[in-house]
Amino acid sequence: MTTPDDAPSPRPAAGRIRALLPDLAPWRTSPDFRRLWVAGIVTNFGSFLTFVALPVQMKELTGSAVAVGAIGAAELVPLIVFGLYGGALADALDKRKLILWTEAGQGLLSAGLLLNALLPHPVVWPLYAVAALSAALVAVQRPALDALVPRIVAHEHLPAAAALNSLRWTVGGVAGPAVAGLVVAYAGLGWAYAADLVTFAISVVLALGLAASPAAHEAAKPSLRSIAEGARYAWSRKELLGTYTIDLAAMFLAFPLAVLPFLADDLDAEWSLGLMYASVPAGSLLVSLTSGWTSRIHRHGRMVVLAAACWGLAMVAAGAAHNVWLVLGFLTLAGGFDMISGIFRAAMWNQTIPDELRGRLAGIELLSYSVGPQLGQVRAGSMAAWTTVRTSIWSGGVLCVAAVGALALCLPKLMTYDVRTNEHAVRLRQTREAAAPAGRAP
Repeated sequence: MTTPDDAPSPRPAAGRIRALLPDLAPWRTSPDFRRLWVAGIVTNFGSFLTFVALPVQMKELTGSAVAVGAIGAAELVPLIVFGLYGGALADALDKRKLILWTEAGQGLLSAGLLLNALLPHPVVWPLYAVAALSAALVAVQRPALDALVPRIVAHEHLPAAAALNSLRWTVGGVAGPAVAGLVVAYAGLGWAYAADLVTFAISVVLALGLAASPAAHEAAKPSLRSIAEGARYAWSRKELLGTYTIDLAAMFLAFPLAVLPFLADDLDAEWSLGLMYASVPAGSLLVSLTSGWTSRIHRHGRMVVLAAACWGLAMVAAGAAHNVWLVLGFLTLAGGFDMISGIFRAAMWNQTIPDELRGRLAGIELLSYSVGPQLGQVRAGSMAAWTTVRTSIWSGGVLCVAAVGALALCLPKLMTYDVRTNEHAVRLRQTREAAAPAGRAP
């Protein structure tokens, strides 16, 4: 029987607050992670400026929801082709060089958007061309970024690194759209594109300080065979397959960003467009700022499923609401659930995939979380043109919940995944611990 003296004392309020705050261990222990994090937050801020400006400019030039949704279609093929090949490149080449060259290329594309915006009569086709080329560069760069993190962060700190990287994205995602809405409305599209160009220049300078990250000795050369090898590995890991398909379904069926300019008009609240774009990242930011609890969760697969289903429910509510503040609130809630899903998906990937396959699997991951939104823009725009903007949003949420439930039933390994006992997580942890004396991050 427990006596009062034996009973555990309640945790002080300060301790409970600290337990919720993000774990800064990756930031403290890895200079390269700090450098990469700062460069990323600068780039993300500028990219979100363009993320808002591009569909607004397309809407101004065409007045068509289908034309705005087609931006996602223009990005789709480059994402698929270069995402898979970019993963192979990340395994075979120096990751630092890939990051630098693709970042510089993105800056040149921002310069192209700026020049087009400054024309007396801007034309439509450069918007689609830049969207496609930018998607190709992102597809090449992102696997290198993702594959670099497990090299520069200790194994036990990888969930914390995923949360900090999510925080980096959400800070730009909140500030970028909110500022972009004001910049586009009061200064013009050119200023948004110009600011994006400046942020890419800054991030290139910061990334120059990263240490070289050459390919592993056992890495395969880029080829269709090496890409197929990565795909076979992903297919053999049903818990990984679950993370890909769950996110793909959620984004394809319930990603309404392409129709937000029309939703703002429908609500007679054009002023709210920037806030709408910022709401989803704002919800993600709230979760990131209180992500300390995520390091204490071990059944990551269940959290991915639960968060994806709640994302869909929040979109149902956002589509049904007629008050702009309720819409903003439900979009914020959706962003929080999306971040929870993203943190646990990244933790599963980083803690179970071997280094020699990390780039190729990162390419597949890129497709799961990027192709879905691009297709989702096409779906949302097409359904809004066929029915109404509201129907497009709430019906997508309903379909999302149904699809997530069906996938969870079909992929039981995702639901039973536990990082403490999963054979792949245990093997990779042991491999990194054995390599630690040689100077590598454990």
